[in-house]
Amino acid sequence: MPSHRYRSAYDRVEIPLTDRHWPNARLTRAPLWVPVDLRDGNQALAEPMDPARKRRFFELMVAMGYTEIEVGYPSASQTDYDFVRLIAESEIAPEHVTIVVFTPARRDLIERTVTSIRGIRNPVVIHLYTATAPTWRDTVLGKDRRALAELILAGGRDVLELAGDAPNVRFEFSPEVFTLTEPDYALEVCDAMTTLWDAVPERPVILNLPATVEIASPNVYADQIEYMHRNLARRDSVILSVHPHNDRGTGIACAELAILAGAQRVEGCIFGNGERTGNVDIATLALNLHAQGVDPMIDFSDIDEIRRTVEHANRIEIHPRHPYVGDLVHTAFSGTHQDAIRKGFAEHRSRAASSGMPESELEWRVPYLPIDPADLGRSYDAVIRVNSQSGKGGIAYLLEAELGVALPRRFQIEFARRVQRHTDASGSEVGAAELWELFAREYLADGPAHFALIAHETVGDGATSRSRIVLRAGAAEHTHEPDGDPGADGDHGPVAVLASALAAHGTAIDVLALHQTSVGAGSDSAALTLLEYRARDGHSAWAAGTSSSVLEASLAAVIRAANAVHD
Repeated sequence: MPSHRYRSAYDRVEIPLTDRHWPNARLTRAPLWVPVDLRDGNQALAEPMDPARKRRFFELMVAMGYTEIEVGYPSASQTDYDFVRLIAESEIAPEHVTIVVFTPARRDLIERTVTSIRGIRNPVVIHLYTATAPTWRDTVLGKDRRALAELILAGGRDVLELAGDAPNVRFEFSPEVFTLTEPDYALEVCDAMTTLWDAVPERPVILNLPATVEIASPNVYADQIEYMHRNLARRDSVILSVHPHNDRGTGIACAELAILAGAQRVEGCIFGNGERTGNVDIATLALNLHAQGVDPMIDFSDIDEIRRTVEHANRIEIHPRHPYVGDLVHTAFSGTHQDAIRKGFAEHRSRAASSGMPESELEWRVPYLPIDPADLGRSYDAVIRVNSQSGKGGIAYLLEAELGVALPRRFQIEFARRVQRHTDASGSEVGAAELWELFAREYLADGPAHFALIAHETVGDGATSRSRIVLRAGAAEHTHEPDGDPGADGDHGPVAVLASALAAHGTAIDVLALHQTSVGAGSDSAALTLLEYRARDGHSAWAAGTSSSVLEASLAAVIRAANAVHD
């Protein structure tokens, strides 16, 4: 790799900051979130949004609780201009929502932007930007520092002239490519703009410091933000904003450290859409706060509806591993993960029962799940899924959660081996229905049978009652009924009598354990008995039986065990 062609960010931008405060800060409250999907995210789409998609997306943002939304670049396209006019001429924007419009520092474009917002009753922010980094100054704009500062101020004066008298309008300035701009120059032009626009606490100016191109590790961005935070003039009259991109894949970390460093406002796209590798993902940022016990101030309680709307508007599918919203982010295939999650759910239910608190109010501490999927409107159906990497815990959880079948631990180990062979052969995932089909094939299917239970009944009353069974062994039928007093002779129940009858015909069944459960829920659920018995080689084996009654299921399990031993 020709790495020698590139320069370290530490060599390109020297930040005069030695006593950093941000490493000791903590995230304790949400910043002001400003989604820019309708402008910045829209510019990054192969097929920009039509008016209907834009409106649906805007209405989603309002419903989620965003109070400031950048709605477009009205001087850049007729669609954006018309959408701003729709907001002005309709009531789709509640009066508390601030509308942000974007413009470069060029008078004719500023004029069209100001024209687009006429009649809007909402608070409005006019967002002015100019690139300030050396490469952009030299290569794109052809201006030195002094000439560029004058261009920026000229744009600021145009904004002030055309919209300064409007009581509902405030101003925002972005020194584009802030991360590659000399800190002293960024400070100079930002202070010049707050002076020009007469920033005061009652009418603050937004200074937005974008990582237009992410060029360094997040700690460098934090240093840059803290330097501005601590050195800006009129700091109490400035809302310090950040706009991280994700070129290095660390946009989220940059935004979080920037908040620690003094940023009060974050611009981004809900799921990170944007030019190149995208803008910062503000859903992930917000839900990271939620996972730390901090109210994100935005409603993500129906994450799948949010995803559907964003996918419809952007015509880009969300990756299944996308944090929080992806289809698989709450799903475990690994056996060790599944076992821990299953135990975590059980412990959570137990704590809720013992405390008397609802499960939804109890502190969440389930392994491998940083937040409760229910917080996002998701069920637990897909939390554990079974493939060739899964273990007994995942199989047991899936059968119990989907079908109500509770398996004892020793049987989980036995069944998991058979599931493993099946998934290794198929190479695919199996759901609860397929697991049950495999279970039935392995433990409930009837093959050649030497023994069959023809009938059973209870004879006698009270303490003298006993079971009578009719057993077919080979081609002959035999009736068995124990003699004597149950107290002297032992157990005269149906299972014991059947085992005794089988032993009399040369097939002794050494029953180690009987486990009763059910398949499904409600009064019409079937009983399932899992019988552990000792096989001829001295090792334990399993048989199963199912019926509408527990007794019938148990007797069926004994017969299957006997046929397996006889074979």
